[in-house]
Amino acid sequence: MIVESTIQKIDNLPLRRIALSIQYEGSGFCGWQKQPKGISVQGLLEEAISILDPIRPVNAIAAGRTDAGVHAAGQVVHFDSCGPIPVSRWASALNGRLPAQIRVRQAVLRPSKWHACHSATYRRYRYTIYNACMPNLFLSPWSWHRFKFRLDEELMRVAMEGLLGRHDFYAFQRSGSKRAHSWTTIQAVQLERHGDLLVIEIQASGFLYGMVRLLVGQLVALGEHRINLQTFEKRWKERLRSEVKEAAPARGLCLVRAGYEEAIFSEVAWFDSFPAYSLAGDDSPIPPPQSES
Repeated sequence: MIVESTIQKIDNLPLRRIALSIQYEGSGFCGWQKQPKGISVQGLLEEAISILDPIRPVNAIAAGRTDAGVHAAGQVVHFDSCGPIPVSRWASALNGRLPAQIRVRQAVLRPSKWHACHSATYRRYRYTIYNACMPNLFLSPWSWHRFKFRLDEELMRVAMEGLLGRHDFYAFQRSGSKRAHSWTTIQAVQLERHGDLLVIEIQASGFLYGMVRLLVGQLVALGEHRINLQTFEKRWKERLRSEVKEAAPARGLCLVRAGYEEAIFSEVAWFDSFPAYSLAGDDSPIPPPQSES
């Protein structure tokens, strides 16, 4: 009788699709997706949702599956709920049940066919490199410290611009991917130097498993003149995955946002909530030697 009553109750309640804009500091997590071992953002979020809406099983779907240690400032997630909590209260209710390393910025109601992953038109990542001689404790959780040479950002910028468009990026895909192919479209690239900080941004329709970190690793090798532009281009155009060996550390990478055909969240809750750092002074290392290959 209890089971039948519960099923009837679920059938009579309207199902709502709720979208969340969330942030997380990724260093303590095994990534977004639930894993057999390790603490995941998805697992903690679904647990919190289940406490607030225990009537039906929870499946939280994200716009992008960030890897272990990667941060997110504008990750977008959806789930279905038939509980009584007003949509406007979901953000505060979840934040009261999540660890401090995960924050829900906003919750909004979406149509039942809308999908956080499949409806997204782009994902945008930012990678921060600290290119100075001395270490900096306060930048260390959010950046990759490269201190031997001053990176040649102009050469790196030229290489990035050559990536624009739809291409096969197999060379920048880690093993273990379940994708049927390695084609994707890079829509926009940006590289800016702010003193001793280099900020790289890449926007694409979708990203391969480990793509940004492998790509940044090659860009840094180029910027330090350990490879030349021709080698960089040959590796990805000829799918030479075996030659792409260095991946940038996860701590410097952040999913800035996922985008959709229409604005879903308020700009302050979603568009660019990852701060851009600035430093006074100049602690740049020496210029790199000429490339050897």
